[in-house]
Amino acid sequence: MRRKVLMAAEKSIGACGLCGQKFTKAGMARHLTSCVGTREGVGAAHPESKSDQHGYHVVVDGPFREYWLHLAVSAKARLADLDAFLRAIWLECCDHLSAFTINGTTYTQSPLRESGDRSMSDRVGTLLSPGLRFSYVYDFGSSTELTLQVVGLLPQPTKKTVLVLARNDPPDIVCTECGQPATSVCAECRWEGTGWLCSACAPDHECGEEMLLPVVNSPRVGVCGYTGQH
Repeated sequence: MRRKVLMAAEKSIGACGLCGQKFTKAGMARHLTSCVGTREGVGAAHPESKSDQHGYHVVVDGPFREYWLHLAVSAKARLADLDAFLRAIWLECCDHLSAFTINGTTYTQSPLRESGDRSMSDRVGTLLSPGLRFSYVYDFGSSTELTLQVVGLLPQPTKKTVLVLARNDPPDIVCTECGQPATSVCAECRWEGTGWLCSACAPDHECGEEMLLPVVNSPRVGVCGYTGQH
């Protein structure tokens, strides 16, 4: 899919969920190395922490650069916990299938024995390590593919199995007809990078209002039936 969306700023920024300061994605990674050590529930990196007593700082990238997450993931969390979190914050629309691929092994909700796939019941502490890059896909029809990277350790378990450390601010997407802020996108026209519409232009769109989906802060915006209200 070609992406032809006018953005108000070239660099995506977001707010630290711990202190509220604003940074770019790269700047956020540097900021969080110090900020997490001052907040309850997460701590600064400590390479000697036991495998079941630390968490991971994981950066999640969507297929478009403006969408990203910084997460704290407990070593005791299961892949199923991370799957459920990604669905809830970014992806869930029609209960589609999903899968992680880590070091060449695929992890699914209901693995087939003959396929060699493994279950998402595995704990992340047995699979992840600093520097590791792995992938995730939601929906094998109209797929949304994510890239995840472990950028460091957090020695203290988070209060939740997965915690948002930071998230991109909603991109400033403008109407392709008039340049005002877009509030909806046509599920058909988005494949050509058009069909981003403001509330005034949406009723006149040639594909009909039944084809429109809300503009939401997710890499799955405009895909399938995603509305961001799971």
